[in-house]
Amino acid sequence: MTCSRRSTAARTGCTDGASDAPPHLRRRERLRVNAPAAAHEAPFRRSPWSRVALAALVAYVVYASMQMEISVERVATGMHNAARFFGRMFPPNFERWELLLKGLFESLEIAVLASALGIALALPIGLLAARNLMPPWATWPARAFIVACRSFHPVIVAIVFVKAVGFGALAGILALVVASIGFIGKLFTEAVEEISDKQVEAVRATGAPFGSILAFGVFPQVFSRFIGFATYQLDSNLRNSTMVGIVGAGGIGGTLFSAFQRFDYDFVCAILIAIISLIMLGEIAATGVRRVFLDGATLRDLFRRGARTARERRLEDD
Repeated sequence: MTCSRRSTAARTGCTDGASDAPPHLRRRERLRVNAPAAAHEAPFRRSPWSRVALAALVAYVVYASMQMEISVERVATGMHNAARFFGRMFPPNFERWELLLKGLFESLEIAVLASALGIALALPIGLLAARNLMPPWATWPARAFIVACRSFHPVIVAIVFVKAVGFGALAGILALVVASIGFIGKLFTEAVEEISDKQVEAVRATGAPFGSILAFGVFPQVFSRFIGFATYQLDSNLRNSTMVGIVGAGGIGGTLFSAFQRFDYDFVCAILIAIISLIMLGEIAATGVRRVFLDGATLRDLFRRGARTARERRLEDD
Protein backbone atom coordinates (compact mmCIF):
# COMPACT_ATOMS: atom_id res chain seq x y z
CA MET A 1 0.00 0.00 0.00
CA THR A 2 1.35 3.43 -1.01
CA CYS A 3 0.25 6.77 0.41
CA SER A 4 1.28 9.58 -1.83
CA ARG A 5 -0.18 12.46 0.21
CA ARG A 6 -0.02 13.16 3.96
CA SER A 7 -3.77 13.87 4.29
CA THR A 8 -4.60 10.70 2.42
CA ALA A 9 -2.42 8.72 4.80
CA ALA A 10 -4.17 10.23 7.81
CA ARG A 11 -7.66 9.69 6.38
CA THR A 12 -7.05 6.05 5.41
CA GLY A 13 -5.00 5.19 8.48
CA CYS A 14 -1.92 4.34 6.42
CA THR A 15 0.89 3.46 8.82
CA ASP A 16 3.21 1.48 6.55
CA GLY A 17 5.83 4.19 6.60
CA ALA A 18 5.08 5.42 3.05
CA SER A 19 4.18 8.90 4.30
CA ASP A 20 7.16 11.06 5.07
CA ALA A 21 5.38 12.92 7.91
CA PRO A 22 6.50 12.31 11.51
CA PRO A 23 4.24 10.04 13.60
CA HIS A 24 2.95 12.83 15.85
CA LEU A 25 1.85 14.88 12.77
CA ARG A 26 0.03 11.87 11.30
CA ARG A 27 -1.77 11.30 14.62
CA ARG A 28 -2.78 14.98 14.79
CA GLU A 29 -4.12 14.78 11.24
CA ARG A 30 -6.24 11.72 12.10
CA LEU A 31 -7.71 13.50 15.12
CA ARG A 32 -8.54 16.53 12.97
CA VAL A 33 -10.29 14.38 10.35
CA ASN A 34 -12.31 12.46 12.97
CA ALA A 35 -13.16 15.54 15.06
CA PRO A 36 -16.47 16.50 13.30
CA ALA A 37 -17.90 13.00 13.82
CA ALA A 38 -16.96 13.05 17.51
CA ALA A 39 -18.44 16.53 17.95
CA HIS A 40 -21.89 15.38 16.77
CA GLU A 41 -21.87 12.29 19.00
CA ALA A 42 -24.21 12.60 21.98
CA PRO A 43 -22.36 12.67 25.31
CA PHE A 44 -25.01 10.43 26.91
CA ARG A 45 -26.46 7.77 24.67
CA ARG A 46 -30.18 7.28 24.96
CA SER A 47 -30.98 3.71 25.69
CA PRO A 48 -34.51 2.29 25.77
CA TRP A 49 -33.55 0.33 28.89
CA SER A 50 -32.71 3.53 30.75
CA ARG A 51 -36.19 4.87 29.97
CA VAL A 52 -37.76 1.62 31.14
CA ALA A 53 -35.74 1.78 34.37
CA LEU A 54 -36.74 5.42 34.94
CA ALA A 55 -40.42 4.62 34.35
CA ALA A 56 -40.19 1.65 36.74
CA LEU A 57 -38.59 3.86 39.40
CA VAL A 58 -41.32 6.50 39.08
CA ALA A 59 -44.01 3.83 39.24
CA TYR A 60 -42.49 2.32 42.38
CA VAL A 61 -42.23 5.75 44.06
CA VAL A 62 -45.95 6.34 43.38
CA TYR A 63 -46.81 2.84 44.61
CA ALA A 64 -44.73 3.25 47.79
CA SER A 65 -46.31 6.65 48.48
CA MET A 66 -49.78 5.10 48.20
CA GLN A 67 -48.81 2.25 50.51
CA MET A 68 -47.45 4.68 53.09
CA GLU A 69 -50.60 6.78 52.84
CA ILE A 70 -48.61 9.90 52.02
CA SER A 71 -50.87 12.62 50.70
CA VAL A 72 -50.86 16.38 50.30
CA GLU A 73 -53.40 16.74 53.12
CA ARG A 74 -51.21 14.78 55.53
CA VAL A 75 -48.14 16.85 54.59
CA ALA A 76 -50.10 20.09 55.13
CA THR A 77 -51.37 18.87 58.52
CA GLY A 78 -47.86 17.78 59.48
CA MET A 79 -46.41 21.19 58.60
CA HIS A 80 -49.04 22.86 60.79
CA ASN A 81 -48.16 20.60 63.74
CA ALA A 82 -44.46 21.16 63.11
CA ALA A 83 -44.97 24.94 63.30
CA ARG A 84 -46.68 24.58 66.70
CA PHE A 85 -43.97 22.18 67.91
CA PHE A 86 -41.09 24.48 66.93
CA GLY A 87 -42.96 27.42 68.43
CA ARG A 88 -42.98 25.66 71.82
CA MET A 89 -39.24 24.90 71.58
CA PHE A 90 -38.14 28.53 71.56
CA PRO A 91 -36.64 30.13 73.49
CA PRO A 92 -34.44 27.25 74.75
CA ASN A 93 -34.31 26.65 78.48
CA PHE A 94 -30.81 26.25 79.98
CA GLU A 95 -31.87 26.44 83.62
CA ARG A 96 -31.01 22.76 84.19
CA TRP A 97 -27.50 23.17 82.81
CA GLU A 98 -25.98 20.83 85.40
CA LEU A 99 -28.11 17.93 84.16
CA LEU A 100 -27.27 18.92 80.61
CA LEU A 101 -23.51 18.98 81.21
CA LYS A 102 -23.64 15.66 83.04
CA GLY A 103 -25.28 13.99 80.08
CA LEU A 104 -22.88 15.60 77.59
CA PHE A 105 -19.79 14.55 79.53
CA GLU A 106 -21.12 11.01 79.76
CA SER A 107 -21.74 10.93 76.01
CA LEU A 108 -18.21 12.25 75.40
CA GLU A 109 -16.72 9.58 77.65
CA ILE A 110 -18.71 6.86 75.90
CA ALA A 111 -17.55 8.07 72.48
CA VAL A 112 -13.86 8.34 73.41
CA LEU A 113 -13.68 4.97 75.20
CA ALA A 114 -15.62 3.19 72.46
CA SER A 115 -13.46 4.75 69.72
CA ALA A 116 -10.19 3.86 71.44
CA LEU A 117 -11.20 0.26 72.12
CA GLY A 118 -12.95 -0.23 68.78
CA ILE A 119 -10.05 1.13 66.72
CA ALA A 120 -7.53 -0.96 68.69
CA LEU A 121 -9.55 -4.12 67.97
CA ALA A 122 -10.29 -3.21 64.36
CA LEU A 123 -6.59 -2.93 63.47
CA PRO A 124 -5.64 -6.64 63.89
CA ILE A 125 -9.01 -7.83 62.58
CA GLY A 126 -8.61 -5.66 59.48
CA LEU A 127 -5.13 -7.10 58.89
CA LEU A 128 -6.48 -10.65 59.23
CA ALA A 129 -9.14 -9.87 56.62
CA ALA A 130 -6.67 -8.50 54.04
CA ARG A 131 -6.43 -11.10 51.27
CA ASN A 132 -3.06 -9.87 49.99
CA LEU A 133 -1.41 -10.58 53.37
CA MET A 134 -3.28 -13.51 54.88
CA PRO A 135 -4.35 -16.97 53.69
CA PRO A 136 -8.06 -17.69 53.01
CA TRP A 137 -8.53 -19.64 56.27
CA ALA A 138 -7.77 -16.39 58.13
CA THR A 139 -9.49 -13.87 55.86
CA TRP A 140 -12.91 -15.50 55.64
CA PRO A 141 -13.65 -15.66 59.40
CA ALA A 142 -12.32 -12.12 59.86
CA ARG A 143 -14.48 -10.81 57.02
CA ALA A 144 -17.54 -12.60 58.36
CA PHE A 145 -16.98 -11.03 61.78
CA ILE A 146 -16.63 -7.54 60.25
CA VAL A 147 -19.84 -8.02 58.26
CA ALA A 148 -21.68 -9.19 61.39
CA CYS A 149 -20.49 -6.09 63.29
CA ARG A 150 -21.68 -3.85 60.48
CA SER A 151 -25.07 -5.50 60.01
CA PHE A 152 -27.07 -3.59 62.62
CA HIS A 153 -27.52 0.02 63.63
CA PRO A 154 -25.79 0.95 66.93
CA VAL A 155 -29.18 1.59 68.58
CA ILE A 156 -30.26 -2.00 67.87
CA VAL A 157 -26.95 -3.33 69.21
CA ALA A 158 -27.37 -1.08 72.27
CA ILE A 159 -30.77 -2.67 72.99
CA VAL A 160 -29.11 -6.09 72.93
CA PHE A 161 -26.36 -5.00 75.33
CA VAL A 162 -28.85 -3.27 77.64
CA LYS A 163 -30.60 -6.60 77.96
CA ALA A 164 -27.27 -8.37 78.43
CA VAL A 165 -25.35 -6.10 80.84
CA GLY A 166 -28.08 -3.79 82.10
CA PHE A 167 -28.79 -0.07 81.81
CA GLY A 168 -25.92 2.40 81.77
CA ALA A 169 -22.87 3.58 79.89
CA LEU A 170 -21.30 0.11 79.61
CA ALA A 171 -24.01 -1.00 77.18
CA GLY A 172 -23.42 2.12 75.08
CA ILE A 173 -19.66 1.61 75.02
CA LEU A 174 -19.99 -2.01 73.92
CA ALA A 175 -22.50 -1.09 71.22
CA LEU A 176 -20.21 1.58 69.76
CA VAL A 177 -17.19 -0.73 69.97
CA VAL A 178 -19.06 -3.18 67.73
CA ALA A 179 -19.93 -0.38 65.31
CA SER A 180 -16.30 0.82 65.26
CA ILE A 181 -14.98 -2.66 64.46
CA GLY A 182 -17.44 -3.00 61.58
CA PHE A 183 -16.64 0.38 60.05
CA ILE A 184 -12.89 0.69 60.67
CA GLY A 185 -12.28 -3.00 59.97
CA LYS A 186 -13.89 -2.83 56.53
CA LEU A 187 -12.18 0.39 55.42
CA PHE A 188 -8.79 -0.63 56.84
CA THR A 189 -8.97 -3.99 55.07
CA GLU A 190 -9.71 -2.31 51.75
CA ALA A 191 -6.87 0.16 52.29
CA VAL A 192 -4.37 -2.65 52.99
CA GLU A 193 -5.50 -4.56 49.90
CA GLU A 194 -4.83 -1.51 47.72
CA ILE A 195 -1.20 -1.02 48.77
CA SER A 196 1.73 -1.54 46.43
CA ASP A 197 3.25 -5.01 46.71
CA LYS A 198 6.68 -3.76 45.65
CA GLN A 199 7.45 -2.16 49.00
CA VAL A 200 6.23 -5.26 50.85
CA GLU A 201 8.33 -7.58 48.67
CA ALA A 202 11.38 -5.36 49.14
CA VAL A 203 11.13 -5.62 52.92
CA ARG A 204 10.37 -9.34 52.72
CA ALA A 205 13.44 -9.90 50.51
CA THR A 206 15.68 -8.74 53.35
CA GLY A 207 14.49 -11.67 55.46
CA ALA A 208 12.57 -9.42 57.85
CA PRO A 209 9.97 -11.04 60.14
CA PHE A 210 6.25 -10.47 59.64
CA GLY A 211 6.11 -7.68 62.22
CA SER A 212 8.82 -5.74 60.40
CA ILE A 213 7.01 -6.26 57.09
CA LEU A 214 3.95 -4.65 58.61
CA ALA A 215 5.93 -1.84 60.21
CA PHE A 216 8.04 -0.91 57.18
CA GLY A 217 6.07 -2.25 54.20
CA VAL A 218 2.37 -1.96 55.06
CA PHE A 219 1.72 0.69 57.71
CA PRO A 220 3.61 3.53 55.98
CA GLN A 221 1.33 3.11 52.96
CA VAL A 222 -1.96 3.16 54.90
CA PHE A 223 -1.12 5.38 57.87
CA SER A 224 -2.68 8.57 56.48
CA ARG A 225 -5.90 6.78 55.52
CA PHE A 226 -6.06 5.03 58.87
CA ILE A 227 -5.85 8.39 60.67
CA GLY A 228 -8.70 9.65 58.49
CA PHE A 229 -10.82 6.58 59.29
CA ALA A 230 -10.11 6.89 63.01
CA THR A 231 -11.04 10.57 63.22
CA TYR A 232 -14.21 10.00 61.25
CA GLN A 233 -15.17 7.12 63.54
CA LEU A 234 -14.64 9.32 66.60
CA ASP A 235 -16.94 11.90 65.03
CA SER A 236 -19.50 9.20 64.24
CA ASN A 237 -19.34 7.80 67.77
CA LEU A 238 -19.95 11.26 69.20
CA ARG A 239 -23.20 11.41 67.26
CA ASN A 240 -24.20 7.84 68.08
CA SER A 241 -23.40 8.25 71.79
CA THR A 242 -26.20 10.81 71.96
CA MET A 243 -28.61 8.27 70.47
CA VAL A 244 -27.91 5.08 72.39
CA GLY A 245 -29.09 6.77 75.60
CA ILE A 246 -32.63 6.72 74.22
CA VAL A 247 -32.70 2.96 74.85
CA GLY A 248 -31.02 3.24 78.26
CA ALA A 249 -27.36 2.91 77.24
CA GLY A 250 -26.17 6.10 78.95
CA GLY A 251 -25.36 9.57 77.66
CA ILE A 252 -27.44 12.62 76.88
CA GLY A 253 -29.94 10.54 74.90
CA GLY A 254 -31.70 9.41 78.08
CA THR A 255 -32.14 13.02 79.18
CA LEU A 256 -33.47 13.94 75.76
CA PHE A 257 -35.98 11.08 75.77
CA SER A 258 -37.22 12.03 79.25
CA ALA A 259 -37.67 15.65 78.16
CA PHE A 260 -39.75 14.52 75.18
CA GLN A 261 -41.95 12.39 77.42
CA ARG A 262 -42.57 15.36 79.75
CA PHE A 263 -43.42 17.63 76.76
CA ASP A 264 -40.59 19.85 78.02
CA TYR A 265 -39.82 21.17 74.57
CA ASP A 266 -37.80 24.25 75.56
CA PHE A 267 -35.40 21.96 77.44
CA VAL A 268 -35.38 19.66 74.38
CA CYS A 269 -34.21 22.63 72.30
CA ALA A 270 -31.43 23.32 74.82
CA ILE A 271 -30.31 19.67 74.63
CA LEU A 272 -30.29 19.74 70.83
CA ILE A 273 -28.20 22.93 70.80
CA ALA A 274 -25.75 21.32 73.25
CA ILE A 275 -25.48 18.21 71.05
CA ILE A 276 -24.80 20.32 67.96
CA SER A 277 -22.09 22.21 69.88
CA LEU A 278 -20.52 18.92 70.96
CA ILE A 279 -20.46 17.62 67.38
CA MET A 280 -18.88 20.86 66.14
CA LEU A 281 -16.18 20.65 68.82
CA GLY A 282 -15.55 17.05 67.79
CA GLU A 283 -15.15 18.13 64.17
CA ILE A 284 -12.62 20.78 65.19
CA ALA A 285 -10.70 18.23 67.27
CA ALA A 286 -10.71 15.74 64.37
CA THR A 287 -9.33 18.40 62.02
CA GLY A 288 -6.59 19.16 64.52
CA VAL A 289 -5.66 15.50 64.85
CA ARG A 290 -5.41 15.13 61.07
CA ARG A 291 -3.16 18.21 60.86
CA VAL A 292 -0.88 16.90 63.60
CA PHE A 293 -0.48 13.37 62.20
CA LEU A 294 -0.68 14.01 58.46
CA ASP A 295 0.72 17.52 58.02
CA GLY A 296 3.22 17.49 60.87
CA ALA A 297 1.66 20.52 62.57
CA THR A 298 2.57 21.33 66.15
CA LEU A 299 0.18 22.38 68.90
CA ARG A 300 1.42 25.93 68.39
CA ASP A 301 0.57 25.74 64.67
CA LEU A 302 -3.01 24.72 65.49
CA PHE A 303 -3.64 27.98 67.33
CA ARG A 304 -1.74 30.24 64.94
CA ARG A 305 -3.84 31.55 62.11
CA GLY A 306 -2.20 31.07 58.74
CA ALA A 307 0.66 29.08 60.22
CA ARG A 308 2.42 26.78 57.77
CA THR A 309 2.61 23.13 58.68
CA ALA A 310 5.77 21.06 58.51
CA ARG A 311 4.55 19.38 55.35
CA GLU A 312 3.95 22.72 53.61
CA ARG A 313 7.38 23.92 54.70
CA ARG A 314 9.01 20.78 53.26
CA LEU A 315 7.16 21.22 49.95
CA GLU A 316 8.25 24.84 49.72
CA ASP A 317 11.86 23.91 50.49
CA ASP A 318 11.79 21.28 47.75
